[in-house]
Amino acid sequence: MTEKEKMLAGEWYDANYDKDLLDMRLKAEQSCYNFNNARPQSVEQIEALKKILGTEISQGVTVLAPVYFDYGGNTTFGEDTFVNHGCYFMDGAKITIGSHVFIGPFCGFYTATHPMDYTNRSKGLEKALPIKVGDNCWVGASVSVMPGVTIGNGCVIAAGSVVTKDLPDNCSAADVPATIKRKIEQ
Repeated sequence: MTEKEKMLAGEWYDANYDKDLLDMRLKAEQSCYNFNNARPQSVEQIEALKKILGTEISQGVTVLAPVYFDYGGNTTFGEDTFVNHGCYFMDGAKITIGSHVFIGPFCGFYTATHPMDYTNRSKGLEKALPIKVGDNCWVGASVSVMPGVTIGNGCVIAAGSVVTKDLPDNCSAADVPATIKRKIEQ
């Protein structure tokens, strides 16, 4: 099994020393550079985003520069989703963002985790777990979403929160770690 296959299967993999993964991240970084340095909403910027994501862009998606992806091809955005400035998608595992989602500035979606013991951590091992954000969510500024988290449809996450556990549909959450504050009547 290759390191990429291990990564996509949610197993421990060599993130720091595997040539194929290093090459993939370099290509994503170069594509992010092209996106971040293109004129906003220009043909060049849109083509750079398509290259990062490895697919067509859903209708109405807006991504503001700068934005950063580890791989790009593991992240998808639903229709009419807005990503504000300075967001980071650590997409060793799949990151699925639903439709009609507002993502505030400087948010991070982190699929990777590392071993607690420094011996294995120093070997460059990590594990990536998928993140899913449902439809019609609002993710406030500087929110961090941790590995393996699913955020239900219609959720509102307060600015500065760290989401470490799944959230059900239609709730507001805040704090570090994020806790449910109330149910939202839709």
